[in-house]
Amino acid sequence: MTDFGKRRKYLVVGALGLVGRALVEALENEDGYEVVAVSRRQPDFRSRAGFLQLDLTDRAACRQQLGGLDGVTHIVYAALYEKPDLIAGWRDDQQIETNTEMLANVLDFVVPARHFTLLQGTKAYGAHLAPMKLPGKESDPRHPGANFYWSQEDLLRETGAGAGWTFSIMRPQIVCGHALGSPMNMVSAIGVHAAVLRELGQPLRFPGRGGFVTEATDARLLARAILWAGNEPRCAGETFNVTNGDILDWGALFPEFAEHFGMPCAPPKPLQLSEAMPKHRAVWERIASRHGLAHHSMDQLIGASWQFADAAFGYHGGRTTLLSTIKVRQFGFADCIDTAAMFREHFTALQARKVLPP
Repeated sequence: MTDFGKRRKYLVVGALGLVGRALVEALENEDGYEVVAVSRRQPDFRSRAGFLQLDLTDRAACRQQLGGLDGVTHIVYAALYEKPDLIAGWRDDQQIETNTEMLANVLDFVVPARHFTLLQGTKAYGAHLAPMKLPGKESDPRHPGANFYWSQEDLLRETGAGAGWTFSIMRPQIVCGHALGSPMNMVSAIGVHAAVLRELGQPLRFPGRGGFVTEATDARLLARAILWAGNEPRCAGETFNVTNGDILDWGALFPEFAEHFGMPCAPPKPLQLSEAMPKHRAVWERIASRHGLAHHSMDQLIGASWQFADAAFGYHGGRTTLLSTIKVRQFGFADCIDTAAMFREHFTALQARKVLPP
């Protein structure tokens, strides 16, 4: 058990996303913690956290529900607004404005006594706009181009200046875990894709295009990094890249995925999942019914993740995106996990929860 000393009250904003859910689950195992979780819907899992059902775009509701909170020592902001057209939305002015307003609707009504954690990602290095400098380092200048990260970060710095609390910024890459309907959930996307192909009697193939490598971040590892940084005085005002610590080559992993799901693996063949997979909704319903899976439709489970999978797999052309994690290790966080082992663990967990078939 981690000993963080004084009593802590965490406010986890965006608590049902990949990062927020992993953090709530990590805090379940810690004594002396009070957890208030903010999400737009009620949790689909049992938790001792107190949940507030709140739309962060509703300023009046934020004033009413967040303004009355007291004793909050740490805030972790993991909320995110995405457009239906996920990838194009990353450059959209309205997406940027909405994400900034959502953060303002938190900071205007509740601030932490001790520490605030903000989440960013590889878009901080312009990877969504052009080939990025390798590896991306926290000291790199801001890339030119639209990005809600910068307006959020500027707001956070302005609000926290001289306020008596500190902040840190975390930059993971391809966060992997479980969250219902997340727009960027590679674990569920791969698992459902494999299950459908197996049901159709087809082999598993890497559906993207090769020639690039990247990295992933286990949501559980990221949660541990967030807890560490929020309670380490040296992390005040710092930004950290956080990844698993190895290289991710999707094509090399697909044979391991096929082995896990008990199906043959065939050579790669590009397939646009966002177009192909929704046509198999009825196949997924048949799988779910036969195996007694949780009552989630394909759309409820996957959300916009087919679009994200197309981008992550390089269907439209992939770029190498690597982040240096030297800084976070030099500051004292040395946790890591083998990415292939991470996927196996998450697949197994979702099978045990009856989210994926056995």
